[in-house]
Amino acid sequence: MSLTEGANAPDFSMPATGERVVSLNGLKGKPFVLYFYPRADTPGCTKEACAFQAGLPDFSGLSVTVIGVSKDKMKALEKFAEKFDLEFPLASDPEAEVINAYGAWQEKSMYGKKYMGIERSTVLVDAKGKVAKIWPKVKIEGHADDVLKAVRALG
Repeated sequence: MSLTEGANAPDFSMPATGERVVSLNGLKGKPFVLYFYPRADTPGCTKEACAFQAGLPDFSGLSVTVIGVSKDKMKALEKFAEKFDLEFPLASDPEAEVINAYGAWQEKSMYGKKYMGIERSTVLVDAKGKVAKIWPKVKIEGHADDVLKAVRALG
């Protein structure tokens, strides 16, 4: 399934760090950001998570929830969150159901071998539950700031 801007956000409910559960239903009426990353506590994923954490006061000030999503198990996510003082929820999607529904489960290639994996991507969902913006193939540098600009543009 390919997600498009303006479409209804696919339903989800996932366990998240801090003994939380994040769900589309629980976020109804509020904009939120789902960012998909390959693996907790790896250099790129750490840099991205720390950038979102640094911007968290701005996101929170706009009543926007930021949620990181990976296939990692909860134990790994809790360690990652604790190690880097990540306050926003990191959600576990071990079967990649939500990752796939949001278009982040992609064919990748390394050293000539093809495999399925998480494409670093971000989706902004507006207060009406519609996909407002999609960032495929995210480059980490400056990305959290770009997402914040799009959130501010929602009004």
